[in-house]
Amino acid sequence: MSFDERLLRVARTWGHTPVAERAVARFSLLGEHAALWLVLGTAGSLLTRGERRARWRRATGVVAGTYAANTALKLVVRRGRPELPGLPPLTSTPTRFSFPSAHSSTSFAGALAYARLGLPRGPLYGLAGALALSRLYLGVHYPSDVLAGALLGTGVAMACGPCAGADGGERPPAPAGAPDEVLAA
Repeated sequence: MSFDERLLRVARTWGHTPVAERAVARFSLLGEHAALWLVLGTAGSLLTRGERRARWRRATGVVAGTYAANTALKLVVRRGRPELPGLPPLTSTPTRFSFPSAHSSTSFAGALAYARLGLPRGPLYGLAGALALSRLYLGVHYPSDVLAGALLGTGVAMACGPCAGADGGERPPAPAGAPDEVLAA
């Protein structure tokens, strides 16, 4: 048994109860097809104006682009989903391929892209990490899939920083009551 499989076995056997399994499966649905991150980005776009709205749209595009890149990479690598004897997956998946994890890649891309727009990093990365780890708990990804996804998402968001209007979190002060600051940190 590989190290990857041993780690997955721990994730599939530690802390499991029927209630926890149902809760994690429901929570994990938030990351399906990058849904949570795309909704968050769309909300940011709708609640801001001007250049800030354009930055939110570009950041949301980074999440969508990460999802597309992840999907293409899955079709190239074609790594099958984990199959642990006696431990079936606890949720269904849209594809039979597992490398890299789209939940992980889009979550980490979204966390970085939206943190650059001024949202608090801690909650964003906490959410990203929880969504990524949910895939191990549910038995639908190997740990290396999740790690590769996190690296892919972070890499895409870093590479697209300038195209997403990243400014390192520093913004010039806006006039009081300016609509562009609705979602500013």
